[in-house]
Amino acid sequence: MRLRILFVLIVALPLGAPLAAQQGPPPGCTTPEYRQFDYWLGDWNVTDSAGGVMYGTNNVTLEEATCVVHEHWAGARGGTGQSFNYFDPRRQLWQQDWVASNAGSSLHLVGKLDGNTMVLEADLPGPNGTAIHHKAMWIPQPDGRVRQYWRQTTDGGKTWTVVFDGYYKKKG
Repeated sequence: MRLRILFVLIVALPLGAPLAAQQGPPPGCTTPEYRQFDYWLGDWNVTDSAGGVMYGTNNVTLEEATCVVHEHWAGARGGTGQSFNYFDPRRQLWQQDWVASNAGSSLHLVGKLDGNTMVLEADLPGPNGTAIHHKAMWIPQPDGRVRQYWRQTTDGGKTWTVVFDGYYKKKG
């Protein structure tokens, strides 16, 4: 009896590709919300506003059936990092998970498109138990560049310190 059941199962299974592959590819992330950060895609040189100081290079790609904006950062001083940026349809928010080569530092930011600017924020513990609020913005410029403007505050937004202010210009 066991042999007959095993034979029926073997004969009933289709030959060839695994079951997951036979079901067809998963749908890509095709709704307009998933395309809100596509202006950051490309192979970039990152400098100060005048273009005189080179901060590094960044290759930003679209991956995982167009669901992930994947950043590959290489700093001019040798540091590297990657971020995974994705739209969460349940929360209707964008999320970024950043990991860098400097002691494996990481950051999780959450936010949304505000006009044409992607705004992502995070709260991290600081020294002496103070909270540090981070606010990063990716702002498309009329000349095709993208400005990344990153600030932080420890006093609820009364004063801000610039963490990073760089301009992405496509290579070539």
